[in-house]
Amino acid sequence: MFDARFAAARALALGAVLALPSAAFAEVPKNPTFTKDIAPIFQEKCEVCHRPDSIAPMPLRTYQEARPWARSIRARVESRQMPPWHIDKTVGIQEFKNDRSLSDEQIATILAWIDRGAPQGDIRDMPPAKIWPVEQGWNYAAIFGQKEPDLIIRSTPWTHRAGANDTWWKPIVRTGITEPRWVRAIEVRPGTVKGRTITHHANVDIDQVEEDSGGVRAVPGRFMEWAVGKEGELMRPNTGKLMLPGSRIAFDIHYSDGGETVTDYIELGVYFYPKGQEPKYRQSLLRMGDTGVSAIDIPPNTIKATESYVTLRQAARIESFQPHMHLRGKAMSMEAILPGGERFVLSHVAEFSFNWHNAYIYADDAAPLLPKGTVIKVTAWHDNTAANKANPDPNVWVGYGDRTVDEMGHAWVNVTYLSDEDYREEIATRQERLRSSQQQ
Repeated sequence: MFDARFAAARALALGAVLALPSAAFAEVPKNPTFTKDIAPIFQEKCEVCHRPDSIAPMPLRTYQEARPWARSIRARVESRQMPPWHIDKTVGIQEFKNDRSLSDEQIATILAWIDRGAPQGDIRDMPPAKIWPVEQGWNYAAIFGQKEPDLIIRSTPWTHRAGANDTWWKPIVRTGITEPRWVRAIEVRPGTVKGRTITHHANVDIDQVEEDSGGVRAVPGRFMEWAVGKEGELMRPNTGKLMLPGSRIAFDIHYSDGGETVTDYIELGVYFYPKGQEPKYRQSLLRMGDTGVSAIDIPPNTIKATESYVTLRQAARIESFQPHMHLRGKAMSMEAILPGGERFVLSHVAEFSFNWHNAYIYADDAAPLLPKGTVIKVTAWHDNTAANKANPDPNVWVGYGDRTVDEMGHAWVNVTYLSDEDYREEIATRQERLRSSQQQ
């Protein structure tokens, strides 16, 4: 186990170094045009939000749609506010399955295009229009050759009146499951586009009682958490979550004022493994961070850090990292402290944005493999000063709470626990792939 731990440490450190970006290698077209150079970037990184009936304020599919916004685009792209991706690119793991950020080359190309007067270019260079689902659509359906999830569970509707205070709506709905089913992907979303204006976040718990490997009766708990910017959870191959007959879904939905009266509901979309196909590993969504009322205590006009620690009870693969804070949230880091004392920054969000609760899903060969006894340290920084433009009042004392004006400081972390034998096999397999890639 000693050698495996150090193998994991070396692989993790090497992956972090190799993944760091380098602006020196960015190649920018000499005379970029919208049709040839910019449209493909917008299709890949922007249209998911910047299209009709989506959450962005304007579409960016065509030159006519994008050109009036050139100056605004330049400001947002140069400052890396858009697309929303807040991982610090100078430290930690940099390989993600869902990386929506622009590369240095893409940023330089967009800036050069705007600085040269934002020319349209030859219409014949325009790529075919990207086909998006009508209205919201489902993010993972096409992956499985489907039009929608296998099971859709809806919360009972809630009407939030214009000007009303924050509300927490907690309906419980039966799943209708009649036999054990393994889940390979999950999506949670407001039922309508308008519903996104009032839905701050939605926690989805699965209410089912089962026995763990020690014969202890346990309730699995959190199934998924949704907030703006999160598209869903796609399990790695041979990994899943379990739904049992008679189970129920307990919704915990935070609604806030959207400026108008809106009636909406939450949709939980579930994609199953084929019947009879049981994955080897079971994934769990863990809350790592603040431990309640005593953890968050921020004086007026102060920047404060809060630390918390979780010890892995088994070897594990860390699947994703999603910071959760409110308006005073400034930054969050997740570190691994190995049993031998070695420390590694896994991920650091340097500029947290309350408007975008991104889940950063590690790429297959970058997801940290950590031995039993590893301590996960989560550090949250809160900025309760006037320098924080999102701060509603820097002159008040801020404590822990569910309201938007209160604070939280935890991370949602998907964890897949491994046996010691499986952990060693995973380390060996990854090292072999790394050696093979270096030889090519």
